[in-house]
Order: sequence, then structure tokens, then C-alpha cells
Amino acid sequence: MQKVIDQGLSIPVAIEGLPIKPKSNSDLSFIKACIYGVLRNYFSLEKTLSSLLNSSLRAKDSDIKMLLISALYQAKHMNVPDHAISSVNVEAARYMKKKWACGLVNAVTRNFLRSGLTLAETDGFEHPTWLVDIIKGNWPSEWEQILCESNNHPPMTIRVNKRTSNRAHYLEILRKHGIQAFPTRHSSQGCTIVKPTDVTTLPHYVDGYFSVQDEAAQLAIELMDIKKTHSVLDACAAPGGKTTHLLEHVDGNGATAIDSGKKRLKKLRENLDRLNMNCRILHDDATNPSSWWDGKLYDRILVDAPCSATGVIRRHPDIRFHRELDNLESLTSVQHSLLKNLWPLLKVGGKLLYVTCSILSIENDCTVETLLKTNNNIEVNTINIGCGIKTKFGMQILPGESNMDGFYFSLLMKNENTHL
Repeated sequence: MQKVIDQGLSIPVAIEGLPIKPKSNSDLSFIKACIYGVLRNYFSLEKTLSSLLNSSLRAKDSDIKMLLISALYQAKHMNVPDHAISSVNVEAARYMKKKWACGLVNAVTRNFLRSGLTLAETDGFEHPTWLVDIIKGNWPSEWEQILCESNNHPPMTIRVNKRTSNRAHYLEILRKHGIQAFPTRHSSQGCTIVKPTDVTTLPHYVDGYFSVQDEAAQLAIELMDIKKTHSVLDACAAPGGKTTHLLEHVDGNGATAIDSGKKRLKKLRENLDRLNMNCRILHDDATNPSSWWDGKLYDRILVDAPCSATGVIRRHPDIRFHRELDNLESLTSVQHSLLKNLWPLLKVGGKLLYVTCSILSIENDCTVETLLKTNNNIEVNTINIGCGIKTKFGMQILPGESNMDGFYFSLLMKNENTHL
């Protein structure tokens, strides 16, 4: 937790860098459950800990603070015997070479267990104040529901690869393996696994039968109406969830995937290999077409823009610690640049889908509106997906609707009378 909150690491990177490697899959599962749980309940845990301490811990002892917060979470939310909570966490303090803290850890955990205290309530629904204020402003009627849903556990949803199988067939395969699953409501290729599990253990994982992808994210490619002969650009493509989805609809020779992240592109290539797919891959900056564009216009452009990710906090609880109000300015700058520089690359009659996993209007409708003000050749297409809230220029799915993540879509078509 310390590396996530204080050093800004993502949860997977922090887990990968654990000084002691888990001895078994069950140990790893416990560690993950503890980390995710603490981050979802951090503000109430921190407030509770403060009430149990006689004085504040020094800044340099933030590791002990995180250890104590973790112990409180284990006591309230995990199936850990009371005696183990004290003994294991005292031993952890000793391992951290903080012998002076052993007595403190023992006293705090035992006091908490004896007192039967509940976790303190917080005004921000486990979110930082600045984010709560923005969400309240954007969604005055829905903000409480949004914050509550953002703290729930997300479902495990997969998208069946239509080039290899189909949903009905794969659901039957899962049934025969004793795995409970059901079809998603809005995506035609989605399945929700009732009991989340290691994805690599699902049948035919190595054969490329499916990809892990939230149902809301699956709707992007369905909205684009891609034909097999279309030329398609996937900007900001890695790690490849939407890239592999569009390649189920178009010939690989007509698809280009671009991303500026080298490590993320490695993941994209791995996903393509597992699904036996290929396309043109570029390691470059999508906002600077002069360095990579071959001059050929595209029938479809997908702009899955970098964003605050405020619609997927339930899936990535570390987001609430990694985002600051100042981040929005730099993110919106990138979003504006992507639309401004990629719009000229679209054919007349072509469509561009702007997507974010944000619920903030400054990244969504406001960004699209800026593009509209500087171009008179754009038609905003109506989006009909049977869910979401209609906005001025698109459609917003809020976290938890039909158990989906929060996503924004705006579908833009280039008018026939346009000139480059």
C-alpha cells in the first residue's frame, strides 16, 4: 500500500515488486484481496487508526502506518483469526527492522479487537474531497450512487473472440467445466463469470477464445459499424482490448494500431499473438501524424483517449490516490490534441469514435465541443445502445449501470461537403 499511495505505483507493479514472494496462489490471492480492500476503504481506515493512536506517526514511519491500516482491514473484512492479526503484523514490523513498533502494533490491534469498534465514517465515500466536489458538480442527482458504486467489487467480464467461437458455444464450454457464467445484457459477445478466477485457468485461454474486457468497453467497436474492407486507425491502442475487438471485424492489413508506450505495446503484441491476430503496429505519438501517417485517409478512427479513469475506480482503486486536480489540465490538453490532429485523417463520410473511461464532463462533452467549434464539417451521430445517459454530444454510462464500468462515447461523422 505504501508504494501505491506514497510512490504512485500501480497495484500490479507494487505486487510484482514485493520483497517476499508469495509461496502459493492462495497467499497471492490473500495479498491482492488485502491491498485492494485497504485502498477501497483507506480513508475510513485511516480515520479509525487516528482514533486509536495517542500521537501521530512520523512521516518516515508511513510503512508502520500502512501495516496498522492493513491490520485493521484484516480484522474487519477478512477471515483472519484475532490472535493471528496481532502476531503476524507484529512479526511484519520486526521484519521491517522496526523493532520499536512491535509493541505499538500489538497494542493497537488488540485494542481494536477488544473494543469492537466499527470503521469510522467519512464524508467522501472513500474518495478525495476534490474528486467528490467535481462529481457532485457534474452529477448532482447521481453523485452518491456513483461514489458508492465506485467502491464495489467489479465483475469479471470477458468478450468471446468471434473469429474463434461464439458466445453461446463458449458459455456451453464453461458450463461443462463447472464454471457459472451468463451473457451480458448490452454487448453481443460478452459473458460475466459468476466467481472471478485466474483468467489463464479458463478453458481455451491459450487458444484465444476470449479476452477480458468490461461490457461497457465492448460497446465501442459495436458502435463504429466497421466493415471488413474498412481502413481503421486505433489511436492509443495498447494494451489492445479494443484493437483485438476491431480485428474481429476488419482485415488486419487495413488496421493500424498506434501507441507511445513501449511496455504497453509489448502487451498489445502478446494479446495479438494469443488471439492469432495481426495488424500494423506503430510506436509513436498519435498527436503528431507528420511523424507516422502515410497520407491515406481512414474509414474509421477510434480515439480511446488517456483520461482520469474516474469511471473505473472500482476496478482500479489506486486511481483515487494517483489523480490530482492539476492532472485534469494536462489530460484534457492531450485529449484536445488527439481530436484536433486525428480529425483531418478521416475520410469524408467516415466516423470517429471518441471514448474515455471518465465520468467528468471536462474530458467528455467539453472536449468534443472544442473540436466542434473549430470544425464545420462534423455531424454528431445519435448513439442507441439501450443504456447510459444521453449527453449533449454523446452517451455516458455511469459506474454500476448494468454492473458496467463508467464510459463515455461520442460518435462523430465527417460531412460530405468537407474539404481537407
